[in-house]
Amino acid sequence: MKQAIGLGAGGHARIIVEILRLLGEFEIVGLLDANPEALATRVSGIAVLGNDLLMPEIYARGVRHAFVGVGGIGDNRSRARLYHAAQGYGFEMIGAIDPRSIVSPSAIIGSGTIIMPAAVINAGARIGENVIINTGAIVEHDCSIGDHVHIATGACLAGTVTVLPGAHIGVGAAIKQGVQVGRNALVGAGAVVINDVPDDTTVVGVPARPLGS
Repeated sequence: MKQAIGLGAGGHARIIVEILRLLGEFEIVGLLDANPEALATRVSGIAVLGNDLLMPEIYARGVRHAFVGVGGIGDNRSRARLYHAAQGYGFEMIGAIDPRSIVSPSAIIGSGTIIMPAAVINAGARIGENVIINTGAIVEHDCSIGDHVHIATGACLAGTVTVLPGAHIGVGAAIKQGVQVGRNALVGAGAVVINDVPDDTTVVGVPARPLGS
């Protein structure tokens, strides 16, 4: 089995660990987390070895694979920074597709992407790098999802939706076909998006409107 290190030691990391164990390809040798209170604890039986500064030391030991185990709650920039930092040290970033999800054979999935149980990705969808497609989320045909995006639990994207890099689609949100969600935008939980969302904008409500309007 290939050895891998996880970046992050919270609930999201725990889910990834379980998916990787189901797949049976990687031995996870440890986790790294910036929170000093996590040091010397264990997540699903895997030890937290220290913080992110240990990445070059772990690589020097011969570990060549890593995954981002930090979830994104409205701001995916920390996940993007971890991803690029690990790549800079030479790690190959691994993703995980839960075998209980449904992924079309014509879908394209980028490196480092995590697809959770009961998620559905339909024909012709294109998913970038370091993306989270969370539990029960639906990404319909011909959608385009940029790097470092988080599609949260139960969200539903109709056909040909475009989500630009860094955006966050909240729990249970619904996005009409053909809509574009801008770079680093945030779609609030339960929002119904029927119009394009500009970059760096938060929208909430039914129908979704910019926060404060």
